[in-house]
Amino acid sequence: MDLRDNVETGETEKHTELFYVPIPEEEPCKREQEKLSGVVKNVHRKLRRKYREVGDFDKIWREHCEDEQTLSEYALAMKNLADNHWTKKCEGEGRIEWCRSVCQEYFLQGGMKRMLEKDEKSAMCLPAGAQPHSSMPRSISPLGKMRLLDVGSCFNPFLKFDEFLTVGIDIVPAVESVYKCDFLNLQLQQPLQLASDAVEAFLRQLHNPIDTLPAQLFHVVVFSLLLSYFPSPYQRWLCCKKAHELLELHGLLLIITPDSSHQNRHALMMRSWRVAVESLGFKRYKYIKYSHMHLIAFRKVCVATTSDLVSRNYPEMLYIPQDFHSNEEEEECADVPVQARSEFEDDQVAWGFTELPDTPYDSDSGESQSGSLPGFHELEDPILLQS
Repeated sequence: MDLRDNVETGETEKHTELFYVPIPEEEPCKREQEKLSGVVKNVHRKLRRKYREVGDFDKIWREHCEDEQTLSEYALAMKNLADNHWTKKCEGEGRIEWCRSVCQEYFLQGGMKRMLEKDEKSAMCLPAGAQPHSSMPRSISPLGKMRLLDVGSCFNPFLKFDEFLTVGIDIVPAVESVYKCDFLNLQLQQPLQLASDAVEAFLRQLHNPIDTLPAQLFHVVVFSLLLSYFPSPYQRWLCCKKAHELLELHGLLLIITPDSSHQNRHALMMRSWRVAVESLGFKRYKYIKYSHMHLIAFRKVCVATTSDLVSRNYPEMLYIPQDFHSNEEEEECADVPVQARSEFEDDQVAWGFTELPDTPYDSDSGESQSGSLPGFHELEDPILLQS
């Protein structure tokens, strides 16, 4: 029977209902996340654009810290993303859990001891002028806590873990438990000559805002999604230098930086970051690539840094792709055909593969901090040498 003959009986409508699939509307949660992410990204873009136009990162940062409305909107967006979106995804919640697991393994489960034993067996190259320090650090007693500084904390995610004595700082805190502090301009004092329990008492009595802190105060410093916030590689490098000064010997610097690319796309950049950070007196302890971020742990291996680091271009090595292209330029270049690589570029790519993470990864295999490839500085990577 022809389907048209059944119009009066209503069978046509019945059949069409069987094959009707409603098109769902975009989930409100996804729209909200995109809106919040847009607030965060726009702040970053504005800072980078101003830096390209003006060039004076001190002036730009000072004006940024005075823009309370923008900073408040940014802080609320970050807290909302963390509370309502990131906690539902592996990578969002996992970055905090990763930091916790690395600290437990290193400080409480013998990781530090194993690294120091390896140090004794290897001739580790230290920065010129820095002296090796072979003595064991003050241990964390069973009743003590790991003293952790969370820079750019916003909402203090480590506060829920009992094993940490957490100090969260941010230029505009989103919760009362975070202290107001401009980390770039934080002034450092002489280290405290106190027992661990007295140091803990000192940290529990800090006053808001924080303008100064004693050096060598913390076991752990965390930069979670912090360094890419700054528009200048030099600002990122200054943050790492200040973290070195705030850490006890053999303390940990944990860096999490966003990257949604596949793990080997920015391998050269990660190698560059490693060389820059290790030049300050660190040695990489662990590295892992998540779907949307890099997670790196560095341990402080010497008390002092050299006085001549800038001339060797170390600050510029803490670059991110956005330093060289605006978002508009990146989008325009996305469809441009990739040209064949030169032999030099092939060598660079091969070198970058040495930076791919392992699972698990232990960097302290006797490799010197100058890098696994002899003559790193002779490679003269044109990207790394841009100033």
